[in-house]
Amino acid sequence: MKIKTLPALALSQRGKRSKLPPISDLMTRALGNPKLISLAAGFVDQATLPVAEMRKAFDALWADPDEARQALQYGTTEGHRPLREKLLAHLQEGDGQTYQDVSIEQFVVTSGSNQQLHLIADTLLDPGDMVICTAPTYLVFMGVLEDVGAKAFGVDMDDAGMVPESLEAALEQLDAQGELGRVKAIYLVSYYDNPSGMTTSVERRQQIVEIAHRWSREQRIHIIEDAAYRELRFDGPDIPSTFSFDEDHETVIYTTTFSKPFAPGIRLGWGVFPKELIDAVTNLKGNIDFGSPNLNQHLLVKIMELGLYEPHIEMLRKNYARKKTAMVNAADKYLRPLSGMSWFEPHGGLYLWLTLPEHIAAGPDGRLFDLALEKGVLYVPGQYCFPELGAGVKKNTIRLSFGVQESDLIDKGVELLAEAIGELM
Repeated sequence: MKIKTLPALALSQRGKRSKLPPISDLMTRALGNPKLISLAAGFVDQATLPVAEMRKAFDALWADPDEARQALQYGTTEGHRPLREKLLAHLQEGDGQTYQDVSIEQFVVTSGSNQQLHLIADTLLDPGDMVICTAPTYLVFMGVLEDVGAKAFGVDMDDAGMVPESLEAALEQLDAQGELGRVKAIYLVSYYDNPSGMTTSVERRQQIVEIAHRWSREQRIHIIEDAAYRELRFDGPDIPSTFSFDEDHETVIYTTTFSKPFAPGIRLGWGVFPKELIDAVTNLKGNIDFGSPNLNQHLLVKIMELGLYEPHIEMLRKNYARKKTAMVNAADKYLRPLSGMSWFEPHGGLYLWLTLPEHIAAGPDGRLFDLALEKGVLYVPGQYCFPELGAGVKKNTIRLSFGVQESDLIDKGVELLAEAIGELM
């Protein structure tokens, strides 16, 4: 029998651009080897997931058959209105402001914060456009940009977040090259950054908003404020969002998630969009999903009405603060004696960012990554978190997560990593 030769597969340009994110391979390695101490994936602690709280919410929802039926029906594209009302109140309380000019019509509930980022990218960006980020930045967001054919441009950061002078210099450089019109947004993980753990200072939040306004010459340059880790604060007061410094609320897009402060399995994120942008975002979303998980939104309203949300966050803060202390203590014990090691102690979030001596490559092509695996510990190579354009890629960096492991395994994992680094020194 003659075998028919099929014509070549004709993928779309976006289909050709899409790649599996590096973190997927790391997660596969971790799941495939249960004895491996994974300090890589930013999962939440399994023991903290709110089983009892969800049971109470289910019981309360199921007690009213009419409301239960509403929850089991399709929802709206924008999201369950009572939930959005609570989110507006929650944002106002956190920022210490009453936003008279912000309505719940600007709030959109999505299937996790990742859908928020995809909607923003699809709405704002064309192939060849650029988003200015810190170097390093959230590696998954760079994958979102790659999907739409856009580029990340990295600028310097320090222990107070994105450096305004570096942002200004990048905009001047791109303007001189005739590429300012390609800059559509500035991306900030403003609280306890993934991967660096840094928080953007109040002073810099205001400066960055002013810079975005001043450089919005050929088109508006939006600020995408990713506040996913805001509620995982260990010490000190909550500080106002970057959104709060945008007086007309037409520049900053505020986006966050329930995955980190509550439970990733409910797959809900939410954001606040400028009035001029909201129709484009909801039109796009409506063509994708007909609305995010409606049942889960009703359950979250119950969680808040029953007073279960804030106590859960307080428990998470204490749990992760304890684990952060375990990781910092282990770093002091095992890494401090090694020459040329540095890190910054985070005040929230899930991550510790390490900088190694310049001659030690921590990426997958270097000896350290394989040696650490041989010893039984997995980390995220920091080079994955750097945009190719702009400030440059630093291969002597590592992201460690203290979210999943217990204190004894955090200590052991850092000890094994220090052994591997020490052997290469």
